[in-house]
Amino acid sequence: FGFSFKGPEMPLVCLRDFEAHAREQLSKSTWDFIEGGADECLTRDDNIAAFKKIRLRPRYLKDVSKVDTRTTIQGEEISTPICIAPTGFHCLAWPDGEMSTARAAQAAGICYITSTYASCSLEDIVATAPGGLRWFQLYVHPNRQLNKQLIQKVESLGFKALVITVDVPKIGNRRHNITNQVDLMKNLLLKDLGSPEKGNLMPYLQMSPIDSSICWDDLSWFQSMTRLPIILKGILTKEDAELAVKHNVHGIIVSNHGGRQLDEVPASISRMTSAWIDALTEVVASVKGKIEVYLDGGIRTGNDVLKALALGAKCVFLGRPILWGLAYKGEHGVEEVLNILKNEFHTSMTLTG
Repeated sequence: FGFSFKGPEMPLVCLRDFEAHAREQLSKSTWDFIEGGADECLTRDDNIAAFKKIRLRPRYLKDVSKVDTRTTIQGEEISTPICIAPTGFHCLAWPDGEMSTARAAQAAGICYITSTYASCSLEDIVATAPGGLRWFQLYVHPNRQLNKQLIQKVESLGFKALVITVDVPKIGNRRHNITNQVDLMKNLLLKDLGSPEKGNLMPYLQMSPIDSSICWDDLSWFQSMTRLPIILKGILTKEDAELAVKHNVHGIIVSNHGGRQLDEVPASISRMTSAWIDALTEVVASVKGKIEVYLDGGIRTGNDVLKALALGAKCVFLGRPILWGLAYKGEHGVEEVLNILKNEFHTSMTLTG
């Protein structure tokens, strides 16, 4: 009929649309940094593919005239079990970076886990969204005193939980980052990241070392210095889940770091067959309801959210799709991503009964 529907005015209707838009908008090195996985990216791609192998069993003739997506995590109410995972350097995707992310999370009534490698200061993130529910993700530094100062700081700033990432005793083999190293550093410098006078604790170009000696017995040291609940991010096996319970942590995020750390580990979501059970189901079964279990990696639709919850996750966390939203329209792009997913999840709940 002579109309063109390919222009930028076309609404973005699913998370894949945001992905395609971000790919067009961002520089190649930034896109590779966000999208890249470890080695051959098998686990990164499995995270998405595993969801698509699970089928839903809808039940009908149930009253679904009222559907409530609210839930709680660590005793705090959220509007929907779809929250924001920790990812670094949001200023690469949008000038206001993590401040935009924090405002979007506050507007959506969900939790935002702020990364150790945030490109905005923690004070600015808190000031821009003072009413938001925030957790803080920690990469453990070899210097105990620095860890202590940082934990005391986030506690005083009103963060509600400490998320310790356990799957990075060293950085995974991310080939794209190695290839693009010069461009990536140039981009980060252009975005004016990491100037110490801005209060950024750990700028990329002087990235703090991560303590590769950290072990289970060290958790008591963290527990002795903070009243915050401690969540372990990166658990994939029942053995480690059982140890987490034994060491009195408050939650687990089943995660393979978006496939960015050790390639060829299981996808986060479980796919049950007679032969094997995958990460989420294994972890949920082993903690026996004693602590909350969450999941990140591969969430792209409302059906994905429902599948994770049906298999025992209390809440899911989004990584890359948040950065796609930022690249689209800053905080409003993130809000759109969250709204689309929440609406899809509402539909999935309704149609499965």
